[in-house]
Parts: sequence; C-alpha cells; structure tokens
Amino acid sequence: MKINWGTGIVIAFACFIAFIMYFVVTMVTDQKYHHDLVVEDYYKQELSLQDDIDKEENALKLEENITYTKTTEGIVIQFPESINESQISGTVTLYRPSNKTLDFQIPIVLKDHRILISNDKLVSGRWNLTVDWKNNNSSYLYKKSIVY
Repeated sequence: MKINWGTGIVIAFACFIAFIMYFVVTMVTDQKYHHDLVVEDYYKQELSLQDDIDKEENALKLEENITYTKTTEGIVIQFPESINESQISGTVTLYRPSNKTLDFQIPIVLKDHRILISNDKLVSGRWNLTVDWKNNNSSYLYKKSIVY
C-alpha cells in the first residue's frame, strides 16, 4: 500500500492528538500532579486585601519593625522594644507553599519581646511568615518569605 502526503498528514495529526490526550489523562488522574489552591477561601481573603495593605503601611511607619533570626532552637521573632509587650496581641502564621498540611498558626505570647518557633514544627525549605498583630487599637502586619 502506498501512502501519499495527504494520508501522512492525517496520520501525523492523529499521532499528535493521541500524544496530547495521553498527557491530559496523565495529569488529571495521577496524584503526584495534583495541586491544591493556595487558600480554600480565596475570594473571601481577596476582600480583606485593603486591610492588609493598611496594616503593612502602619508597620512601615514604626521606628523599629519586627525582625527574625534563625537560631539552633528555631526561629526567633523579635518585636520592637519601644512597645509594651503586654499590649501586643495577634497571631503568627507560617505557610508552607509546597505542602498545606505543614501550615500552622500560633498566638503571640511574648517573653522579653520575643517569640520562639521551635525546630520541631519546622521542616527545612521555604516558608511564608506572617505576623498579624495589634497594639493600642493599631493593627500591623509583617510578611516575609524565609528559607529554613
């Protein structure tokens, strides 16, 4: 049987479509390619974006902002010394982009203007650190991407 150029083009298109369909089926069914949304309530969080921007601007106006350091015990978050630590409240959130089961949130309980996040809660890799805190009816937000 002789194959002319028209038949060759049809065979090439059929092979290309089969190749693409193979990858589509593989991506849909294989669990290792399954990725979740960044957050479950994406649209709800989008509505509070302006509040977050205002909190970050408040934090930038401070004389001294939050700092963090990596130690042998974990991550130490240092709050400004000029603020009375008994008036500070809020939460520290660590978000792991690659695995949502590792995400956690802890309330701010300061000891000497510091809070320690211990090694047993952290896995090496990239984390998004978010400190949402209040002091005297003023809200502040500190965000940082860190590699632990």
